Amino acid sequence: MHTPNLELWPIGNCQVSALIDSEGTFAWGCVPRVDGDPVFCSLLNGDARDQGVWRFEIEGQVSATQHYRRNTPILVTRLEAEDGSAVEIHDFCPRFERSGRMYRPVAFTRILRPVAGTPRLRMNLSPMKNYGGTRAETTNGTNHIRYLVEPQALRLSTDAPVGYLLESRAFRLEHDMHFFLGPDEPFVGNLRSEVRQMEALTERYWTHWTRGLHIPLEWQEEVIRCAIALKLCQHEETGAIVAALTTSVPEAPNSERNWDYRFCWIRDSYYTVQALNRLGALDVLEKYLAYLRNIIDGAKGGHIQPLYSVMGQSELNEGHETALAGYRGMGPVRSGNAAFKQVQHDCYGQIVLPTVQGFFDRRLLRMADERDFESLEQVGEMAWAMHDQPDAGLWEFRTRREVHTYSAVMCWAACDRLANVAERLKRHDRYEHWQQRADAIRARIESDAWVENGEEGGHYGASFESDYLDASLLQMVELRFLSPDNERFLATFAAVERDLRRGDHMLRYAAEDDFGAPETAFNVCTFWLIEALHLVGRDAEARVLFETMLSHTTRSGLLSEDLDYETGELWGNFPQTYSLVGVINCAGLLSKPWSEVR
Repeated sequence: MHTPNLELWPIGNCQVSALIDSEGTFAWGCVPRVDGDPVFCSLLNGDARDQGVWRFEIEGQVSATQHYRRNTPILVTRLEAEDGSAVEIHDFCPRFERSGRMYRPVAFTRILRPVAGTPRLRMNLSPMKNYGGTRAETTNGTNHIRYLVEPQALRLSTDAPVGYLLESRAFRLEHDMHFFLGPDEPFVGNLRSEVRQMEALTERYWTHWTRGLHIPLEWQEEVIRCAIALKLCQHEETGAIVAALTTSVPEAPNSERNWDYRFCWIRDSYYTVQALNRLGALDVLEKYLAYLRNIIDGAKGGHIQPLYSVMGQSELNEGHETALAGYRGMGPVRSGNAAFKQVQHDCYGQIVLPTVQGFFDRRLLRMADERDFESLEQVGEMAWAMHDQPDAGLWEFRTRREVHTYSAVMCWAACDRLANVAERLKRHDRYEHWQQRADAIRARIESDAWVENGEEGGHYGASFESDYLDASLLQMVELRFLSPDNERFLATFAAVERDLRRGDHMLRYAAEDDFGAPETAFNVCTFWLIEALHLVGRDAEARVLFETMLSHTTRSGLLSEDLDYETGELWGNFPQTYSLVGVINCAGLLSKPWSEVR
């Protein structure tokens, strides 16, 4: 029996990705891109172990250990047998510059290397199609096997004995063997030398990309690993950034809070580019800004959805994939996400805030101009029109709407930053226009979001209509709506910490929602708690909580969306961009300065 868990190691090339489990098995991976059909799907197939996988098994196995090659997403898995024999598996998706452009094929590459004794092993490669509904048919030649998945067939080119592979027979590994699972076309050149060159060039690309990051003095390994994972969440063709690489890993056991996160949320992407920008990863920002410009053009000054597909598609109809049992049998497995139909007014600020950098940052290859400002003003007009209108809020309530404080503050931020851009462009009339609107929204928030609470003083509420609290109120400082020493912020922080903190962790809210009361902590909210502790001068406590959160990361150094605050088990989709952003931001805030290096 095989029980899936989130001890997973992502590999990828910003076109495709795969999640590899602690035994070196491909447990999740979609083609031809992150939101495609999961050809590897055992993560969501209950206890099934032999379908939707790519696995090498060494006879008499007693252990498996894993690590990433330094500053890369190239994974090395070592399998050892009881007789002392051992093999290494090197896994990566090719990514490097070739012929003047980035080579990032729909391809997965594996290299087998005998490192001790005389290992015997077998391979099980069983890609599925139709969301686990059908095992892919095969045809083969002398040195390849074709897998008829959809929408395009995959071809395994290899120098291993094809007959052994087709029958999953054990064979003795006496020399390195190479496996390239990619487009259904003949592999050009010598497989051994080409795959080894791909490995070297891919390693070179990632080490050079990492070399350009501006990382803090402390927690360097953790920050680098999170930065690489965030970059793997970008679909480079369009610049879109997905919230996670998976679908339907539940937020809590048997909760049915199973959502498809393989789409580009405007909100999540804002936080991702903000964190990577702090590290100097401008390539991610530039590509994402191009994606946003296309979204703005498509909206034509009208409604912006909370999320889109990586190709900018607006219709993301939600369905259940019944052939898959779900994570540990906890269905349903969803494809698509009905949240695209929701009204979430925070997205207007989350479009404006990252785009504004284009008017100020002279490092960018394409700086924003007057035409971009005019387009962005249309987004600002929507922020102004919607700042006091009900929406589903950032937590995407499906059955109720209120005027959420976080959404109103984001609309304020949109107008405030547009005033900054107008001043930069010396458009004094537009500066006055946007500043007046920002001031009006601020006054409305101060009036309608503040909840008087008798002798206890008061606090901001999560919405204009109610007095309950949610963790997003802690973002009012990050968004520059309040200063850390503001009395109202301090009172709100005290209330949020009192009501939502559970030991070392933080709920997003405690009130019941569409699915009942939340059962797990929301990891990014715990990081917001850590940031707030730092802002109010409780640095020692913040560092302790940060180290606690790092202790919950997987062996790959990553986090999912949620965490059981009693057992410490991770839940929710993986790797979750929100959570990785929290690691990067808190490390930057809490680290000792580089000037302390002696």
